[in-house]
Amino acid sequence: MSRVKRGVVAHKRHKTIIKQAKGYYGARSRVYRVAKQAVIKAKQYAYRDRRQRKRQLRSLWIMRINAAARSYGINYSKLIYLIKKYNINIDRKILSDLAIRKTNYFYNIIKNNME
Repeated sequence: MSRVKRGVVAHKRHKTIIKQAKGYYGARSRVYRVAKQAVIKAKQYAYRDRRQRKRQLRSLWIMRINAAARSYGINYSKLIYLIKKYNINIDRKILSDLAIRKTNYFYNIIKNNME
């Protein structure tokens, strides 16, 4: 059986891990073993937090809609109930954007639904 020299392959793999760990503190950006663990953990955090971001943004949109709706004398749950009742297909992201940037459109949605 012939001898397989893996120096090139190993060096390439090490380089990619070290490159991914760029900016990490101390040995985490320089030593392969430590850097590999740090990169794996960072990817786990990234995977988890991509899902958490969706939850946090939805709750932020709800808070914004509620605050804007209360300034017009209606609370969030009643507003959502009326929007669903009159089959207005507008999601919370767009609704919160209207509440912040285009308050007159948001007011029109509330006014038309409260009648």
